Amino acid sequence: MTRRVLFALLGAVLLTAIAVGYGAFTMAREHPTVTAAGRLSLAPAPRILFRSTAPDSDGRLATVADDDPAGPRSVSALSCLRVYAAAGTGACLRQDGALATFQIAILDADLNVGKEIPLVGVPNRTRVSGDGRLVAWTVFVAGDSYNNGRFSTRAGLIDLRTEDTVDSLEFLSVTLDGHPYVAADLNFWGITFAADDNHFYATMSTAGHRYLVEGDIAAKTVRTIAENVECPSLSADGKRIAFKSAIDQDPAKGWRLTVLDFATGARTPLAETRSVDDQPAWLDPDTIGYALPRGTGDSDIWAVPADGAGAPRLLIPHAESPAALR
Repeated sequence: MTRRVLFALLGAVLLTAIAVGYGAFTMAREHPTVTAAGRLSLAPAPRILFRSTAPDSDGRLATVADDDPAGPRSVSALSCLRVYAAAGTGACLRQDGALATFQIAILDADLNVGKEIPLVGVPNRTRVSGDGRLVAWTVFVAGDSYNNGRFSTRAGLIDLRTEDTVDSLEFLSVTLDGHPYVAADLNFWGITFAADDNHFYATMSTAGHRYLVEGDIAAKTVRTIAENVECPSLSADGKRIAFKSAIDQDPAKGWRLTVLDFATGARTPLAETRSVDDQPAWLDPDTIGYALPRGTGDSDIWAVPADGAGAPRLLIPHAESPAALR
C-alpha cells in the first residue's frame, strides 16, 4: 500500500473534478444518463456496477450493461469512495456525513442503507461474498509506533446474518510458513471471500514481505500460502486468485497483474504491463477488470484476459471500483 493510494482516495473526497470539453461523440458515449436512486438495482443481472469519476457524476454509483460498457450509464444519487456488490448486497465506503470520518454503508438491492459501520481510518478496499452474507473492508490508519509515522492498514469483516464482526484481522492467530507468528508490524488488506462463508484470502505484510494468507473465520486463524501477493481477488469457482504482484518484489517499482492457479501453483502475468495499484475484479471467468488513473481524481476501468493472452482494453471510461452483478 502506498501514500499515493491514500492521496488519490483523499482527492476523491476533497477535490471537485474539473470539467473538460468533449466532442459530441464523446459526450454521447461518456456522459451518464441520471436515473432515480431506487431504479439502479444491485440485483443480479448482466450489468457492471462502478463508481463514476465523470465530471457531472463524480463519486456516484452507476451501472452499465456488460455488453455495452462504454455506452449509456445509469447513475444513482448515492456517492461512495469505493463500492462492491454481490447477490443484491452492496458495500459503500463513504464519508460519515459532514464529518471528516468514514463508514461502510451496507446496501440492499434498491440502494437503501440497512446498516452503517463506523470506520477508524481512510477507506481503501471493500468486498462482498458471492451470496451477499459477508462484507469486508480495508482502511488506512496512521500512528502505529513501529511505522515511523507512515500509514498502516486495517482490514475487517462482518457476517450480516449473525452480525459477528472481526474488527481487524490482526486479532486472529497467524501461522507463517507453518509456524505460529506474532509481530507488532502485521498489516492486512484486500480481503476476498470463498464460497463457504467461512474462508477468505487477504494480503498480510510483515518484516518487509507481503504474503497471500488464507483465513478461517470460525477458527479465528490465518496462514500464509504464497509470497508477493497483494490485493487478491478469488475467482467464482475458487480455483484462481487474481492479484497485483510487486515487480522484483519491490512495490516502489510498481505492480504487475497476475493470476495464481491453486492446483498447479503457476503464476501467469497478464497482458497489462502498466503498473496497476488496484484490487482486480473478476468480471466473468475469463476477464479481469481494474482501474487505472487518467488524471487527478479521474480513472478508467480496463479489462484484460485472465489467461495472459490478448491485450488490455478500455472498458468503462471515467470509472473505477468495478463489480460484475451477473
